[in-house]
Amino acid sequence: MRYTYINREISWIHFNERVLQECADPNVPLLERLRFLGIFSNNLDEFFKVRYASVKRMVDTENSEETSINSETAKQLLEKITELVIELQAKSLTILQEIQHELQEEQIYIIDELQIPEEHHDFVHNYFDQKVNPNLQTIDLSSISHFPLLQESAAYLAVKLEAYKNKKLKITDKEKVSYVLIEVPDNLDRFLVLPSKDNRQYVILLDDVIRFCMEKIFFMYEFDKISAHMIKVTRDAELDIDDDFEKSFVEKISTSVSNRRISDPVRFVYDKQISIDTLNFLKKKMEIEDTDSVIPGGRYHNRRDYMSFPDLNKPQFQYEKITPLAIPNLNNEGSFFNQIRMRDYLLYTPYQSYGYVIRFLKEAALDSKVSEIKITIYRLAKNSQVAAALINAANNGKKVTVQIEIQARFDEKANIDYANTFKEVGIRLVFGVKGLKVHSKICYVTRENDKGEQEVFSLISTGNFNESTARIYTDYTLFTINAKIARELKTVFEFFETPYKMPEFKHLIVSPHYTESSFASLIEKEIENAKAGKPAFIRIKMNSFTSFKMVDKLYEASNAGVKIDLIIRGVCCLVPGVKGQSENITAISIVDKFLEHPRVFIFGSAGKPKVYISSADWMTRNIENRVEVGVPIYQENIKKEILDTFEIAWRDNVKARVFSDSFDNAYKKLDKPAIRSQFVTYDYYKSKSNLNK
Repeated sequence: MRYTYINREISWIHFNERVLQECADPNVPLLERLRFLGIFSNNLDEFFKVRYASVKRMVDTENSEETSINSETAKQLLEKITELVIELQAKSLTILQEIQHELQEEQIYIIDELQIPEEHHDFVHNYFDQKVNPNLQTIDLSSISHFPLLQESAAYLAVKLEAYKNKKLKITDKEKVSYVLIEVPDNLDRFLVLPSKDNRQYVILLDDVIRFCMEKIFFMYEFDKISAHMIKVTRDAELDIDDDFEKSFVEKISTSVSNRRISDPVRFVYDKQISIDTLNFLKKKMEIEDTDSVIPGGRYHNRRDYMSFPDLNKPQFQYEKITPLAIPNLNNEGSFFNQIRMRDYLLYTPYQSYGYVIRFLKEAALDSKVSEIKITIYRLAKNSQVAAALINAANNGKKVTVQIEIQARFDEKANIDYANTFKEVGIRLVFGVKGLKVHSKICYVTRENDKGEQEVFSLISTGNFNESTARIYTDYTLFTINAKIARELKTVFEFFETPYKMPEFKHLIVSPHYTESSFASLIEKEIENAKAGKPAFIRIKMNSFTSFKMVDKLYEASNAGVKIDLIIRGVCCLVPGVKGQSENITAISIVDKFLEHPRVFIFGSAGKPKVYISSADWMTRNIENRVEVGVPIYQENIKKEILDTFEIAWRDNVKARVFSDSFDNAYKKLDKPAIRSQFVTYDYYKSKSNLNK
């Protein structure tokens, strides 16, 4: 039998549709629904910058016969993507209108320039004069020979100014038509909250503030009619790194990031109400190609800004904020090192406080017995407490080594800036291995104990060392003094600097050398157990699953009778529930208040489950082209905790969608008492915390 798969790009679109489902869910608080709309839009922007751009490059390099799955050419795939995206965009606009109607019922009005109450005219004009006008970039396209370079994903108002040759009949003089572009400033809030009146709250978009004040912008033009419609260009985000040996790697990445702003456009979105002559003028001037995705949209673009929609002091329309809980028995008052020496601890954010990681690093920075800190950095918070602790450690004379990934997509510039700051205080920088991104989230601290012996305390996480994302991403972090794990973490750091030496690992599962083979061996053992009549199961939680080799291995396990449960938040190329292929595989996706981010791997092992957490999804890039680290969980109480929280997620019947060959994102049937796993998980940790008081 020939195995079947889901194309990864199409699967991604189905994932983003699940995000859109959150916008439409009446049980989600109103303002949170708007923010999910922003997430949906932001996801789509990144998809076109990266995935759509990759397929387009295949077409542009005349590899249009190349295909990923199901005998579909790259050109056909582009057409299918565009068709699905147009459909989802239309659906999102309908949902936005429904949300706006519900907001109006709550006396909250998102208004345009024609709906501004007269008593607010002066307020809006003053805001425009003081804040907006000084930041406007206005380009008269009629007076320049070359079309300007449009900034990637910036929003522009395409303005058409017309003078009438017959004012009575309103007949346009074609010789007196001007086209102007106004870039909507991105350094101002997208939403302006107007003073409330009669218990009514008004919000207007920055775009409409500009439309309202058009005559102030074009006072020197002769015109009888003016129209303004939004356009946006998305560019290819791939970094082209040159081979100039005279440049440092940081210089090459800096240059490549700068060049991204002039890379090829891959998507052109326009207001579908724009006049056909304005649209044709723009497409001709911009040299929009047939292989570019040209998408008619609504009046407003960059709806990702809805992620920052003002809260309007309306807590009833937002998710209730949770208080991060304590890790049982890990006392903030005493030395973390003394406590970790006695046992391992597991942190599960955001249910528990990320402050434990910051506290660990701060203690290391100040402890006179600590001699060395080594850490991998992929994405840091804007004003990072992690970075501050590392700088503090260096200033206190500790030997600090930071492996910082300056190719972390869309965070390249931020990481280069941090690298320069680290260098200034004497932190030793390592930039990984050529051809590999370092995506692992590992840290170790070397400390002398009371006997004068060197001890190593380790952190291994499924998520970034980032206190900002830790508030909304669910991730596990293991604190351990296990000497075998520490030795192998040292080997990982040695590999960064001596990649020509083949490292060996007995405990850690490390990409690019061992992830595929290690997990394949664990799956093979379950196959053997199933064939021998022993209990055999596999339970996995990941962000994305696109490695066909690993998909095939799970198909093989399913056919051998291994029971397989998958929780995949995003892309999943595996098709579950197909007779003769995957009838023993069930897969769900959970999209809810927090972003599900852990990578967890559980193997039945004939009644003695083996549990791993990792930074790696089962994607080709994570398995073959990155340095990733997975760690076994040896301590029984922590193993039980991970098994418990996986089971809670698996029983979700409120926010879980079921993967099937119909690709309909159907919700799991609510045939039992409602279980919303993220809420139940918080209660689980709350009860554990209460037991230890």
